[in-house]
Amino acid sequence: MTDDQLLRYSRHLLLNEIGVEGQEKILQSHVLVIGAGGLGSPVVLYLATAGVGRITLVDDDVVDVTNLQRQIAHNMADVGDYKANSAMKKVANINTDVQVIPILQRADAVRLDSLVKDADVVIDCCDNFATRHAINAACVKHRKPLVSGAAIRFDGQITVFDSRSDASPCYACIFPPDASLEETRCATMGVFAPLVGIIGSMQAAEALKLISGAGVSLSGRLQMLDGRDMSWNEVRFKRDATCSVCGHSSQDSMNHDHV
Repeated sequence: MTDDQLLRYSRHLLLNEIGVEGQEKILQSHVLVIGAGGLGSPVVLYLATAGVGRITLVDDDVVDVTNLQRQIAHNMADVGDYKANSAMKKVANINTDVQVIPILQRADAVRLDSLVKDADVVIDCCDNFATRHAINAACVKHRKPLVSGAAIRFDGQITVFDSRSDASPCYACIFPPDASLEETRCATMGVFAPLVGIIGSMQAAEALKLISGAGVSLSGRLQMLDGRDMSWNEVRFKRDATCSVCGHSSQDSMNHDHV
């Protein structure tokens, strides 16, 4: 680390759980973020302040006035610009050490396959089940840890799916791809502005913990926030042996180990 970096990240260096070694890992890391809206905004900004070396940010949407109620990476001057470009400019004003690679296209399965393979941690900040399942499938295939968050109305949730461990469940274990789940969007259901900041900040924290090795991740634990009374509930869950996405991964890995 340079003298400037030692000063900038001094508060991390003072933490026994991070220290110089953990901060070096953060500086050398590559995080893939899907979505630069309500959740993606605090995620990208906190990853940048922490010094994540490279952030690939995927979002094909543009900034709209209605986004400004909660998407803190954007302002009036950004209306009409791509969200990924807008967030990239904010990061440049915060930390020139961080490289942001904006992908101004939708995160489809083919694109995710190549992007996930090159990342250390993936953060799901999208707003639809199809993309979530595509992200999860790519993370399971390439054994990459996935930090998943969601927020709608006053309700938020966050968890970690760590495919590096054969015991860890995946997104499809909780929400099977063939389940008939109602799609909810902020544009029709509304969302409490600070809620996305709370969940997004926690997503950034989980990612930084995974990278640096600090603490214990939320793998196997789904935390749910009711913003009306600020109460948290936690549900523990295990890998589903019949899961169509990860159910056979453990056995395949065992077979491979004996070859």
